[in-house]
Amino acid sequence: MFFSRSKPIVGLDIGTSSVKAAVLKPRGKGNGFALTNLAVEALPPEVIVEGSIMDSGPVVDAINRVCEVGGIRQQEVAVSLSGHSVIVKRVSIPSMSEEELAESIHWEAEQYIPFDVEDVNIDYQILNNTGDEQKEHMDVLLVAVKKDKINDYTSVISQAGRIPVVVDVDVFAVQNIFEVNYGVIPDETVALINMGAAVTNVAILNGGNPKFWRDLSVGGNQFTEAIQRDLGVSFEEAEAAKMGQDEDLSGEQLQGILTSVMQEVVTEIQKTVDFYLASESDEQLDKIVISGGGARLESLPGALGERFDCTVEQLDPFHSLSVDGRAFPPETLAEIGSSAAVAVGLAIRKVGDK
Repeated sequence: MFFSRSKPIVGLDIGTSSVKAAVLKPRGKGNGFALTNLAVEALPPEVIVEGSIMDSGPVVDAINRVCEVGGIRQQEVAVSLSGHSVIVKRVSIPSMSEEELAESIHWEAEQYIPFDVEDVNIDYQILNNTGDEQKEHMDVLLVAVKKDKINDYTSVISQAGRIPVVVDVDVFAVQNIFEVNYGVIPDETVALINMGAAVTNVAILNGGNPKFWRDLSVGGNQFTEAIQRDLGVSFEEAEAAKMGQDEDLSGEQLQGILTSVMQEVVTEIQKTVDFYLASESDEQLDKIVISGGGARLESLPGALGERFDCTVEQLDPFHSLSVDGRAFPPETLAEIGSSAAVAVGLAIRKVGDK
């Protein structure tokens, strides 16, 4: 069992616009990881809507293609979820033993999740288990995910001939790869903002300690849809214009659309961060680290930096990894960039870990 648990598994990010896969090989105790496989395959529009798989066929095909293109032979897969079917909360409950918590967690969870407890899978982790039995309360990380969503994602993996062995949450995968690459700075408050096509994950860390998580129903598709609607162009043309890749669709009108949507998106992010900071009166935001496909929007760092008056950096999921430059040229990694953060973060996981 020890050796089977140490085998690398495939980090598979099934996103709204693409499927990304990564495999990492541990380099020995304390020596980090080496990147061994990486690939991305686009998904057609409307196949996944608001995190729900509407048509499994194209998703299964994309999983098969991404594994073929990436030369991925490993069968065991880690996948992650996000959106309104996922609830992540830090809760304070009366102190009790781990055995007592295991017996009572479902009852405790009912107070914090908006779903029938029978319709979700629940997991938890004690965050401040110092062994001090005199403390009246304990902080627990509570995660609840709707069973039907888990089934949808594990089903397409199984249909593609792979074995789902870990189901994670997007925001945790981003947090893991951030810490692997950049470590922990004491007393620094960092907001990790992972902007996908339809969902933006927000995690706030203080001195490396996870303090707050939230998924927002905003993302890169809002920009694309606004361009489509206002300029009367196709989805593909709007995507190219959004990324500055269509010279025929540029100018003041396009910039006006992008600026307007950017202000709406940044306002939603600000509401979330302000909500957290209001509960932590002694904290201020020191840094924002962005990732996801939305991080490629040229105006995002400036818009966030202006709104929050702090440093904004782009997450490089390969920053501290050992990378063979012949197999993965720098221009290839730069093109994929921080959009691979979730997949690479998932590839750190192992069967049976927590």
